[in-house]
Amino acid sequence: MQLRHGDSGPAVLDVRSRLREFALLAPAPAGDEALFDADVEQAVRAFQQERGLITDGIVGPSTYRALRDAGWKLGDRMLALMISAPMSGDDVVTLQERLLELGFDPGRPGGVFDEQTELALRRFQREYGLIPDGLCGPATLRSLRQLGRKVTGGRPRLLREEEVLRQAGPRMRGKRIVVDPGHGGPDRGVMAAGVAEADLVWDLARRIVGRMTATGMDAMLSRQEHTCPSEPERAAFANNANADLVLSLHTDANHSLHAQGLATFHFGNGSGANSTVGEALAGLIQRELLIRTAMRDCRTQGRTWELLRLTRMPTVRVEVGYLTHLGDRRRLLDPAFRDVVAEGILVGVKRLYLLGQNDQPTGTFTYADVLAYEMERGGAQAI
Repeated sequence: MQLRHGDSGPAVLDVRSRLREFALLAPAPAGDEALFDADVEQAVRAFQQERGLITDGIVGPSTYRALRDAGWKLGDRMLALMISAPMSGDDVVTLQERLLELGFDPGRPGGVFDEQTELALRRFQREYGLIPDGLCGPATLRSLRQLGRKVTGGRPRLLREEEVLRQAGPRMRGKRIVVDPGHGGPDRGVMAAGVAEADLVWDLARRIVGRMTATGMDAMLSRQEHTCPSEPERAAFANNANADLVLSLHTDANHSLHAQGLATFHFGNGSGANSTVGEALAGLIQRELLIRTAMRDCRTQGRTWELLRLTRMPTVRVEVGYLTHLGDRRRLLDPAFRDVVAEGILVGVKRLYLLGQNDQPTGTFTYADVLAYEMERGGAQAI
């Protein structure tokens, strides 16, 4: 489904109704209830901005799913693990946040009732004398609402994420990184002047994985050269691999030939749900690449795209320029430039784990420095 300005029909009527529920749209004039007019487009853009979606004013699958999810409140329905079609919605987010406050870890509050959420719920039920069936029904809801917080002094999930980073230590060896080249197979991504996004990011991903492997990291690709998993499948791959980080690689496009530059994205919806480690990594990569490439700064931004939302670990999406911009495209076609980008991303990851220790000015840390650091630390530990 994709609805836009000028469309009409029952689906538009449904979208109007949902937007009115969120106080984003006034009632339509008589006869216009099923018309996607300028007011609907503006309301859709406002909703998309609030939810960390692309603000294009078009109701595609992601926006419609977000409209549906936003309508659920905890207690509206029974929540349970559904393998074939996982339940999602704001009620699941509320449940996940409540479990975190009580000291149980359902993972990132991404709004999907997954195996980790069910495990946390069963542990809560067992500890508080409930039947540990993994179902969030009336009895479980009463207990969740009656109990006070166990975890205080900050947002529990953010504290957990930061503590995992601290415990990981500064060395790269053994850290498991999933590198996700966007698109693939029949999905070529952005196409411009005969250049395909899928081919460029595949080559870039191979360069990053090669460098990471040389430092002792367990780096793996989310897809093969001629396959194109869906975003939920890519997220499941990273979750099943128990990855420490995910790096997703893309290029951008715009109808304006003047649009250019570099942007990085992390999980964040603008309403408090945020990956602090993901945001930190996105910022480090953004700064390293900007100073190394002199590309235009399109900033670091929070989004709720599926890969960012469904992964249990910090995930960053890097949009390396616009293929529709002549200058950016020329850069991306240069293998030496892709080497520079690969080095900048590797250094950004290294800086994340250093936590500010033994740091160097942005843009001066090199791949050789990372290798030397790993060899020195490895030798010191062997002694």
